[in-house]
Amino acid sequence: MGVLREKMIEEMKLRNFASRTQKSYVAAMVGLARHYRLFPDQLTQEQIRAYLLHLQDRGLSANSQNVAISGLRFFYQQVLGWNEEQLFLPPRKRTWRLPEVLSPREVERLLSATVKHRDRCLLMTAYAAGLRVSELVHLKLSDIDPERMMIRVEQGKGKKDRYTILSQRLLGELRRYKQAYQPVMWVFFGKNRNCPLDITAAQKVYNLAKQKSGVERAKAYIR
Repeated sequence: MGVLREKMIEEMKLRNFASRTQKSYVAAMVGLARHYRLFPDQLTQEQIRAYLLHLQDRGLSANSQNVAISGLRFFYQQVLGWNEEQLFLPPRKRTWRLPEVLSPREVERLLSATVKHRDRCLLMTAYAAGLRVSELVHLKLSDIDPERMMIRVEQGKGKKDRYTILSQRLLGELRRYKQAYQPVMWVFFGKNRNCPLDITAAQKVYNLAKQKSGVERAKAYIR
């Protein structure tokens, strides 16, 4: 299946798919192949549809099922060249949930649970600016605009640039952080100052603060 995987990844890269999308689509194809213990190009439409019913019976969420459907549809139609008659996979209805918003007191508890100044600044930036973890770790010094009190988010969700508000409190925190840690390009850097902080490291900071603070319903952008 190595050749098929590489061809699928190549097609996704040509279309500039996000890294997470590529991983999700490949995982959908691999899951199908492992289920039948056959190469995916050897399967029939009936087998593919039966596999999707299997995912539903397992209790997979509608959104996760849609990701699998999109991944398999891309593989069979864009990589193998199947048409709609050879493979028809209707998308499932999506479920929408409102995000849980923490109260100011809960956010303070989360921030107070951090030990390092860097960790506190990282979490404050995530909450105050509404950044996703991938946006947070790729934040550059040049993205901070104190004159207009804005933060530029480059290539965020959907590969689109956007601006978010920079509060006075966050600006002060970032200035103290900059003075203490002396970042070069990336606001939050890894072991190498010239490289951004790894996503898993940022998530570890969040999970540890959540555990220490006891804020059970904390579902931050950093997850």
